[in-house]
Amino acid sequence: MIIAVDFDGTIVEHRYPDLGKEIPFAIESLKSIQEQGHQLILWTYRSGKELDDAIEFCRENGLEFYSVNKNYPEEIFDESISRKINADIYIDDRNLGGLPNWGTICSQIIGGNYHAHPSFEQRNKKGLNKFLKKYFSK
Repeated sequence: MIIAVDFDGTIVEHRYPDLGKEIPFAIESLKSIQEQGHQLILWTYRSGKELDDAIEFCRENGLEFYSVNKNYPEEIFDESISRKINADIYIDDRNLGGLPNWGTICSQIIGGNYHAHPSFEQRNKKGLNKFLKKYFSK
């Protein structure tokens, strides 16, 4: 599948134009999704230096995208073409109902549950549950 992923509020805490801290498990989950053969497109409001900072942040954490704000890497921006990305799934904190936790997102895309995901097994379950309650119960 082709999956469009927002940056601010989705991969990192929303601190635009600055970079927020990574939302726990976001990068690990996205890398796991890629390992299953899915293509990730960074789909963000950011441009210029702020976009470069976001791309570099992901790259430094081992996450590379198939393309950024375009359907494929070679696409040339043309104002006559919709900027909406053609994707099978969109992951964005502005979804109706908000952003599910990354364990749920990963489970829905690649199957299983976050406890079966190796990176999640290594985490303290109590700490994870405390985090999820604090940040995802609205």
